[in-house]
Amino acid sequence: MSLGTHRYALSTTWTGNRGTGTSGYRDYDRASTIRVEGKPELPASADKPFRGDPTRWNPEDLLLAALSECHLLSYLHACVTAGVVVLDYRDDATGTMQEDGRGGGAFTEVTLRPVVTVAEESMREAALAAHAQANAWCFIANSVSFPVHHEATILVSPAGR
Repeated sequence: MSLGTHRYALSTTWTGNRGTGTSGYRDYDRASTIRVEGKPELPASADKPFRGDPTRWNPEDLLLAALSECHLLSYLHACVTAGVVVLDYRDDATGTMQEDGRGGGAFTEVTLRPVVTVAEESMREAALAAHAQANAWCFIANSVSFPVHHEATILVSPAGR
């Protein structure tokens, strides 16, 4: 396995100028478009409490999504390594952000709630243990300064019981 530096690039374009730019706090939309070459555009905005468009992705959604997907991908790899056959995976993740009263804030925690279906009962214990390995491997979880909790549920396929 080669070690290296990986670089990522994207373009974010603000699309919320209503004609007067940022002449006042209520005078502009928070809309933007995120582009990565070769991928569909992502409509983005601020979260609704910050005058954003709730139909668009916001930075808080994207951070939570990055943690959830990174854990998923790391987990699938950990399961292959441990000989666990995953048949289904879904995660209902939540995050808590606390405003600091000075115009900023930070996430204080994220909880991932993966529900995993494995092929056989004999895989249940290793499937649960693979979450710890996935957390250790997840690039995004290793990049944040708040705890990422895991409340995993392991199910066994009816055929494997």
